[in-house]
Amino acid sequence: MGLILRLLVAAGLAADAVVHWRFAPQMAFVEGGSVHGDLLFRIQAGVAAVVAVIVLTYAARWSYALAFLVAGSAVGALLLYYYVDVGALGPLPNMHEPVWYTEKTISLVGEGVATVAAAIGFLTVRRGRRGEAEYEREHAHLF
Repeated sequence: MGLILRLLVAAGLAADAVVHWRFAPQMAFVEGGSVHGDLLFRIQAGVAAVVAVIVLTYAARWSYALAFLVAGSAVGALLLYYYVDVGALGPLPNMHEPVWYTEKTISLVGEGVATVAAAIGFLTVRRGRRGEAEYEREHAHLF
């Protein structure tokens, strides 16, 4: 089950990364704030991609927690900016976009799957090296 969770988290974050990377140039014209929308989208894409690789590499509580934060915050931002026109928030531009399209659905589904899978992974993964060693001793007859 651990491998399936890792793949779900990574696939969801990959979908998030691809959509944000593809739409970054269109966000260059978003007004307000000192940080441009295209930069925010590129940062989100890069962070999601790096965290996807981390989760594939390390099946640990910290990696699942990191994935949960990245994917969960993306879900929250997407829904907030769809439903509420909060305007510019400090250095962040006004990202309000009350329209829905296929790529936004792909991003939301990917982020949602990654969030849920990361939460499950965080709650079910064994803690630390000691937990892994105990598991291997208990299940040595299966190897």
